Amino acid sequence: MLCGFASGQVPLQPFAQQVRQLEEALNYLGQPLSPAGHQKINSAIGNPDQAQAVVQLESVLDRYTLATVDINPESRVRVEQGPATAALVEAGTRLFLVKVVNNGHVTAALNVESPNSGKVYVQSTGNPAPAIKLTSAQAAERWADISLYQKAPMRKRLSGLALEYVILEVYSRDAGQRSAKISFNVGQGSQDIGFRNDVLILFTALPARSITLRVKDENGKPAMASFIIRDRLNRLYPNPAKRLAPDFFFQPQIYRADGESVQLPAGYYTVEYNGGPEYRTHSREFAVDASGPDEVSFQLDRWIEPSKYGWYSGDHHVHAAGCSHYMNPAEGVEPKDMIRQLLGERLNIGSVLTWGPDYYYQKQFFSGKDDPLSQTDRLMHYDLEVSGFPSSHAGHIVLLNLKDQDYPGTKRIEDWPTWDLPIFQWAKSQGAIVGFAHSGWGLQVASRDLPSYEMPGFDGIGANEYIVDVTHPNAVDFISSVDTPYVWELNIWYHTLNIGFRTRIAGETDFPCIYDGRVGIGRTYAKIDGPLSYASWVQALKAGQSYVSDGKTHLMDFRIEGTAVGSELRLAAPGKVTVTVKAAAYLPEMPNEAIRSLPYDEKPYWDVERARIGVTREVPVEIVVNGKAVASQRLTADGVIRELKFEVAVQESSWIAARVLPAAHTNPIFALVGGKPVRASRMSAEWCLNAVDQCWTQKAPRISATELGAAKIAYDHARSVYRQLIAECPRE
Repeated sequence: MLCGFASGQVPLQPFAQQVRQLEEALNYLGQPLSPAGHQKINSAIGNPDQAQAVVQLESVLDRYTLATVDINPESRVRVEQGPATAALVEAGTRLFLVKVVNNGHVTAALNVESPNSGKVYVQSTGNPAPAIKLTSAQAAERWADISLYQKAPMRKRLSGLALEYVILEVYSRDAGQRSAKISFNVGQGSQDIGFRNDVLILFTALPARSITLRVKDENGKPAMASFIIRDRLNRLYPNPAKRLAPDFFFQPQIYRADGESVQLPAGYYTVEYNGGPEYRTHSREFAVDASGPDEVSFQLDRWIEPSKYGWYSGDHHVHAAGCSHYMNPAEGVEPKDMIRQLLGERLNIGSVLTWGPDYYYQKQFFSGKDDPLSQTDRLMHYDLEVSGFPSSHAGHIVLLNLKDQDYPGTKRIEDWPTWDLPIFQWAKSQGAIVGFAHSGWGLQVASRDLPSYEMPGFDGIGANEYIVDVTHPNAVDFISSVDTPYVWELNIWYHTLNIGFRTRIAGETDFPCIYDGRVGIGRTYAKIDGPLSYASWVQALKAGQSYVSDGKTHLMDFRIEGTAVGSELRLAAPGKVTVTVKAAAYLPEMPNEAIRSLPYDEKPYWDVERARIGVTREVPVEIVVNGKAVASQRLTADGVIRELKFEVAVQESSWIAARVLPAAHTNPIFALVGGKPVRASRMSAEWCLNAVDQCWTQKAPRISATELGAAKIAYDHARSVYRQLIAECPRE
């Protein structure tokens, strides 16, 4: 092995931090270190003898090292093969470590090159995707794809520390023995024949077997399902590092329909599978060898089907480009890739929103109609999020059921308005349903109280300018929830409901930006009478005939004295009313402490596990009147639908809703006593007035000079409305 440095010259603290980053990256890439290796790392980092600790860490990581790169004080590079077994898998990726002994304390990028590497990997459809045309001989030599993983938490440049490790990805097109010449450099001039900056390594790639997956739904019909496939070393298949659409590299799972296949080498596998949160997750194990199997069967197990009762699920905030997505060369992914995500999570509605990243490419898929790949009860519809546009500072906004996607008089994103209200008014003029995305950003408060009277910064991209827009008739239909901390989202909504506004709440994921694990982590369940359509679903959202949910918690048919959710109940005088709701939730019997112990402002923000009462399998279903819980019953989260009944006193005109915090929340029913409007809180009205002033301080500097006058008029209008509401609210 190469040497030239002493372990005592490497400080433990920065080296240990790099090792932790390495562990994090390997976990993310689906090839974690062994449990024994992880334990040895923990033990080494705790060693009071720092020099010995570095030696111990080095000994753990060297086992995975395919090549050792020595950089001398003059930045010359030489390479030797490391002790890791050069084992690969056909049509798959293996990860190795590269040990960098950096005697030159170089901070340039480490580069890897190989004449045997090229874009030779095979997409999951089985079709090759070479980057360039090659002769047969050239193609035979380019059997690999060899690269360094240099995305977060790893880095492109070396740190300058005398010792560090980087991750090498090696994909093999073929089975059997193949050799590769692999060289490393840190820029021009670092290669020197006298130092041998390359190494010839003989790899052996295990053959992979194509296994057909047979997938049936709860009715025995062919279906799409989610699969997480791991071997006994806890490695993911196919390895995320080199996945191509429709398999996404940032997800542990893949989606496969009945009759589709996956390639696996000989080994023993554990598979977790389900059809989304309305299904129980099951696992099964099987072995693969030269004799089989040719196919493996999976039966999905549904625990609830809200659509049987007329409640249809939807995620109105899904992207096909940007954030975690592939950006180049295809400018994101296509509808055929996105529909698999919706099918695999059993969403009835998926709104794929074009936005700033790759806008000019992705906007071609907008038609104002359902995408042709939609199915009868699985509808995919392209719409628009105004994000990455000049108005983004005022709050990202979602425009659903558009007929025209281009704002009048604009040719490029830069031509659009620099604040929200004109865009809302234009969208509403064509019959769209509009609202704010990821509402909590910019509305952070320290308190967990609902409502809270702290004043947020209004300095983010959530429902910031909502505080102005809601005062303009028919300007905004909903604010979104589930994808930011629930206190921040619900607080502004509760305040505006308390003084008579009737904005709805909707559930979203913001896939793959806030959440890239799955679509439908945040959902809206809308009640639809008659056939499902995109228009009927968004109209139900607009009417408030809906509840938001993590998909594992359900509050169906919320009613007061027979009046349905989203509607108005008129009472002649104060008194008690009967509230009913069909509630169901599903929790595993054992608590998941990894979720329960998190602060509320860490993901997942909404999850029924956070609502679990102690170590029981119960969650509280609460009835909320004007922002305060006035009644509660325990619900066993075993998947059984139970009708709950509450007696609630209504002393004044009120908004009333049901919730399981933070997992599900209905839209309100508005109970009007003696025909009077809801004026439940002067303090809420005063909060809203102050919020307009705070919002103006943050947004006005970024509104264009040509639009600033109109914006000031709109803000002044909001102030006038709130002053009038303050006068109409009784003193508290």
